This record gives sequence, structure tokens and C-alpha cells, in this order.
Amino acid sequence: MKKKIAIFGAGGFGREVAMLIEQINQKQDSWEIVGFYDDGVAVGEELYGYQVLGGIDQLNNQPNELFVVFAIGDPKIKKKVISQIQNTNLRYPILIHPTVLMGDKDVKVGDGSIITAGNILTVNINIGSHVILNLSCTVGHDTNISNYCSFMPSVNISGEVEIGECVYIGTGAKIINQLEIGENTIVGAGAVVSKTLPANCTAVGIPAKPIKFHE
Repeated sequence: MKKKIAIFGAGGFGREVAMLIEQINQKQDSWEIVGFYDDGVAVGEELYGYQVLGGIDQLNNQPNELFVVFAIGDPKIKKKVISQIQNTNLRYPILIHPTVLMGDKDVKVGDGSIITAGNILTVNINIGSHVILNLSCTVGHDTNISNYCSFMPSVNISGEVEIGECVYIGTGAKIINQLEIGENTIVGAGAVVSKTLPANCTAVGIPAKPIKFHE
């Protein structure tokens, strides 16, 4: 029997997640997409062939078991939305595109994480809950990624990297091996991280340097 799944977030990435689920179904027909949830879009609006069913309140009143994935790129917003979910009927699936290359030597992925097409994950990697790895990222050996992080397309993470909670890495950024990135830090598109970055900063450039700090 197919499991019912909904997507929270009806923007562009939400539609890409719907496509991801459809492509998983082409390999193994596992999911029935029931629609989108998004507090910023009118109930009943149709997107990518699926209707918007409501927002957080409607999810919290969902009476039956439902799998929900959060297609929200901003880590802080994603964490805030998930913190408002109180419904014990909801489950958070791990979605991995069929083209992902993943080593079978102790690679762990947390609940609610999304790994899209073209990603490569090697060995001894820990990925937390509600992490997004967008198109064609690479993750090297012995890397630890904490909860709620988001990686935009073509991010390269070398081995033995430690990434704190709610980190956002922009498109095409590169992280050199044996470094740490503190929680809530933003790394700009195309940056090259060659030194450890503190928490709560925005870093850009080659090499990446903090240009501002935030809460």
C-alpha cells in the first residue's frame, strides 16, 4: 500500500520535491502525494498538479497518519515551522533520489532529510534531521552535518568536516577538509571555505571570510 505524503512549502523547491517523489515512485511505487501545505498560499490553489491543503493549523489537526517533508531552504525558518508541529500522527520520511551514489559503510541520514539527484556521499558520514542536499552536491568521508542545514546545488564538502545546526551553504561553495562551520552560519555562493568559520556569521569570497555577524 502506498504511503500518503505531503510537502510543506509550495515554492519552487516544493515543486522540485514533488518531482523527486514522482521519480522515486518510478523505481518503487511507494508514495501517494496528497498535496502541499503552506501558510502563504491560498487553500485550493493548484501547483504542479497538486492542491494546497492548508498550513500549520491544518497539519496539526490532521487526524490520520501522514508523512510530511519540509521543502524550506532557509534553515531558521525550517526549524521554526517544524517546532510548531504538535501532531503525533505526522511522520518525517527520508527522501533520496534514485541517482544518488552513497557508500554502504556507515552513512546515516536523519528523519525528514532530502537528498536530491546527482549527490555523492562516500563513507562514515552522519547527516542530521531535516537536512537538504540540493542537486549534485558531494560529501566526503567522516563528515558530520547537524540538523536543519541546507546545501544549495553543487556544494563540495571535503572529508572530516563538522557543520553545525542551521547552516546554509550557497550554490557552488567548496569546503576544504578538516574544518568546522559554526551553527547558524551562512556561506555565500561560490565561496571557498579554507579556514574554520565561527557561529552566527555570513562568510563570502575566496577564501571565505566573515563579513557580518547575526543572532
